[in-house]
Amino acid sequence: MVSFDGLTDLWDRLFSAQPDPPPLLVVLTGLAALLVVSTRLPWRVARNAITIAHEGGHALVALLTGRKLRGIRLHSDTSGLTLSAGRPSGPGMILTLLAGYVAPPLVGLAGAWLLGGNRITLLLWVAVVLLLAMLVMIRNAFGVVSLLVTGGVVLAVSWYTSPQVQAAFAYTGVWFLLLGGVRPVVELQRLRSRGRMPASDADQLAGLTPFPAFFWVAVFALVNLVVLAIGAILLADPLLDGTLLPTR
Repeated sequence: MVSFDGLTDLWDRLFSAQPDPPPLLVVLTGLAALLVVSTRLPWRVARNAITIAHEGGHALVALLTGRKLRGIRLHSDTSGLTLSAGRPSGPGMILTLLAGYVAPPLVGLAGAWLLGGNRITLLLWVAVVLLLAMLVMIRNAFGVVSLLVTGGVVLAVSWYTSPQVQAAFAYTGVWFLLLGGVRPVVELQRLRSRGRMPASDADQLAGLTPFPAFFWVAVFALVNLVVLAIGAILLADPLLDGTLLPTR
């Protein structure tokens, strides 16, 4: 049985603020995330995290708009599929389709907000809870393994590593979500221009609205770039405290 003191310690561990990270850590983790996003093999592996956030965005908005979530599938080629039941048109379906490509940077923005308050451990535990909640709706083996591995890594870092390692891991992950939300939009338009994604989210939105698919691709890109800028400002707060600036 868990003691009161144990619960108090856990509460303090989750909700207490960690020390400010070194400004150099913020810079290096941002560069590391940018390197992953811009190179082929690292991106191919890490893109699974973007897919998890993408499909999670579809699923969450489907539930919030009253649609019935049927399941989520994650595939080894980093693609995914979220199935929901409800009206095939209307605001609920439009918002559900819109949510996928903008979800990763928005999740990153929420993470940047938590990091701005130095709630690093809380951020990692929230990530674990969200992954477990999503696991309930996964309908294929690769998806289950992908979420368990991702959640296990995050949990291990939050429980067994030092505050410095937690900070480096959390900042890298948040930078990656912010930066990694931009590349899939570019890839989407490249594939569409070659006729290889006729049923993309953008094309489905075009079928439900008066606007062409390219308009929705542009919306995805604009939202993700704006969110990236805001998230970068939040993450750069330690740099603005004067530590890296010349003193007088």
